[in-house]
Amino acid sequence: MAGKPKPQKLNRRIFKSYLTTTISISMVLFLIGLLGVVLLNAERLAKYVRENIGVTLVLKEEVQEQDIKDLMTSLQATDFVKSFEYIDKETAAEKLKAELGEDFTGFLGYNPLFSSIDVKLFADFATPEKLSLLEPKFMEFSQVKEVLFQRDIVSIINENVKKIGFILIFFSGLLLLIFFALINNTIRISIYSQRFIINTMLMVGATDSFIRAPFVKRSIKYGIIGALAANLLLFILMISYSSELTGIIDMNDFKIFGLVFGADLVIGVLISWGSTYFAVNKFIRLKFDELFY
Repeated sequence: MAGKPKPQKLNRRIFKSYLTTTISISMVLFLIGLLGVVLLNAERLAKYVRENIGVTLVLKEEVQEQDIKDLMTSLQATDFVKSFEYIDKETAAEKLKAELGEDFTGFLGYNPLFSSIDVKLFADFATPEKLSLLEPKFMEFSQVKEVLFQRDIVSIINENVKKIGFILIFFSGLLLLIFFALINNTIRISIYSQRFIINTMLMVGATDSFIRAPFVKRSIKYGIIGALAANLLLFILMISYSSELTGIIDMNDFKIFGLVFGADLVIGVLISWGSTYFAVNKFIRLKFDELFY
């Protein structure tokens, strides 16, 4: 049986080379897009963490139901309370029983717990300094017996939020360099497989720009395809885990996603164009004997 014609084999080899390049670009741009979403939502993530720091207002034993309602009305009117939940002493006892795995009220003969209100603050007020200022304000309410919050944990959370921000920025820059190198090397390898075609075009008198043009156009096309595929994968991932990411990533913030998708597209085109341009130039300058090394 006769083998396949050489031009057909060459075309298939070139197609496979560019297909590999496109898949590589898609995967890298997907990771860049994912990183971009995390970075652009870093402040929202920090806000989400801070707003889940709880402050417990322990109420006095003799406080009446109307007094509790008045207190909740007062809390709702403040500019630093985001939300709150009233927990009566019976509910508090049930929660503690579930945590301990035994009925401590039966052992003691009474319920030693107090009614309380769990308060969640806005992110700007959930810092050690602001909490120290808010503690006396909470104590001004006649219904409040004690204000409880874990100072050390609040400090650790705020410090870690700042550290995470710096770490994300550092690794983002590092990963961008790595991703650029990966895409650049993948494109250079695909161009390397066609170095003899470039040399043949030079031998028949083609200009540098004429030789570069088809390679650059094809590379940009595959860069766009790779970016669109990466954006599609990113969109599917975000939609699939939208419920788990509630509060951390705003799925309705089309500005952020538009920025990430647009950046992915621009990066895909620029890297594909730049890598192809310089790779083709390199092989244009090589002598025929050097093509074999």
